[in-house]
Amino acid sequence: MLQDREQKKLKSKLKGKERRAAQKAERAKQAAAQLLVNQANAQSDPLSKFPSFVNYERNGLSCNLICKKVKELEPEILQWAIELCKDNMRPLYERSSQGWQECDKVDEMSEDAAWYLVVLDKATDKPLAFSHFRFDMDYGDEVLYCYELQLEEACRRKGLGRFMMQVLELVAFSNQMQKVVLTVFKHNPEGMNFFKKCKYDIDETSPEDSYEESFDYCILSKLNKMKPTQKTSL
Repeated sequence: MLQDREQKKLKSKLKGKERRAAQKAERAKQAAAQLLVNQANAQSDPLSKFPSFVNYERNGLSCNLICKKVKELEPEILQWAIELCKDNMRPLYERSSQGWQECDKVDEMSEDAAWYLVVLDKATDKPLAFSHFRFDMDYGDEVLYCYELQLEEACRRKGLGRFMMQVLELVAFSNQMQKVVLTVFKHNPEGMNFFKKCKYDIDETSPEDSYEESFDYCILSKLNKMKPTQKTSL
C-alpha cells in the first residue's frame, strides 16, 4: 500500500513537471510570435523591399501601390476609404445580425493599429482601391488580418483585387506571419467565390453553426507554407 502511494506521488510529480514544461513552452511560443508582430508593426513601409510590386499595369489600369500606417495616411484618403467601405459594405451589414454600425466602423478603420494598402491612379493620383489590414495576434498565432478589401466599381474584374491579395500575402509571409486571415459574410457569394479563387480555406477558428446558434459569416485563411504548422491554442 505504501509503495502504491509513493508511485502515485511520483506520477503526480512527473505530470506537474510536464504541465509546467508545456506552459513554459507555450509562453515562449507566444513571446516569439508577439515579437514578430511587433517587428512587423515597427516597419515604416512593408513594400520597400518589393519594388516590383508597387505598380499595376494591366487591363486598362495604370496604378501605383503605397502602404502606410493610418496615422501617416493622408486624411482625405482615409475619408475616401471610409466612404467607399460604407458604399460597398453597408447593404451586406444591414442583412447581417449585427447591422451597420457606422461609428464602430469608423473607429475600427482609424485605430492606430491599422495599416493601409492603397492603389492610386498614376495619371491623377486618385485612389482606386484599398485594403485595411493589421499585423496582430489571433488565437495565439501571429497573423496579417485583412479587415477590408475594397475597390471602386470601375476597377473591378480587372485582376487588381487578386493582385492586392498577393501583395498582402507577400507582406505577411516575408514578415514571418503564420497566415493571412479574413472574415467574409456567407450572404456575399461574390466575395466568397473571389477568396476561394485566391486559394483561401475555412480557418480552424471559424465558428460552426449549431442548433443553438448560427453565424452569418465565416473566417478564411491562407497558411504560410514556409513556416511549420503549429497547433493553435483556442
